[in-house]
Amino acid sequence: MNSLQNLKEEALLCKKCKLHTTRNQVVFGEGNPNAQLMFIGEGPGRQEDLSGRPFIGKAGELLTRLIERAMGFSREDVYIANITKCRPTVDLKFEKDRAPDKEEVEACSPYLLNQIEIIQPKVIVTLGNPSTRFILNTNEGITSMRGKWSKYKEIPVMPTYHPSYILRNGGDSSNAQKQMWSDMLQVLEKLGKNPKVNIKWK
Repeated sequence: MNSLQNLKEEALLCKKCKLHTTRNQVVFGEGNPNAQLMFIGEGPGRQEDLSGRPFIGKAGELLTRLIERAMGFSREDVYIANITKCRPTVDLKFEKDRAPDKEEVEACSPYLLNQIEIIQPKVIVTLGNPSTRFILNTNEGITSMRGKWSKYKEIPVMPTYHPSYILRNGGDSSNAQKQMWSDMLQVLEKLGKNPKVNIKWK
């Protein structure tokens, strides 16, 4: 716990890449420092940058429903983080979000790797292309990777869609949501835990 807090204090002062020039807050990550399950996204959005908390906008609401209503965890049970701890935006104008670039990932990812090392989750879920490609060191896309187990330093990794992708492609009634839930059923099985619902988590 102390190691995680020390790492957070270091991240809060970070100026290793250009994103520090536009951020409101560093979004370090949150949850149980002894979590069995860790979710990894790409970077904070507008709401996250304002609050300092990961996944609290519309995509975060969907992720929280998945975690709590369907999987039977609380947000406090799991750990949620991103590759970058500051919000990446197009042309640094702080208007439209984008995926982190190579320089930003190289500068910020050591914080994430240290978080994983400290927490030692039993399972990692990567959300979307950037986190999946980074953690698994692959160029494959999420469509071909999702639903298939891989490993990061002997930790099982389940790639799945980013919640924002679900929202853009039909939300709770979409085929993408059903696929994401299928992926999470595998995660629950790996953790020896029964799901709370069958398919939907409205």
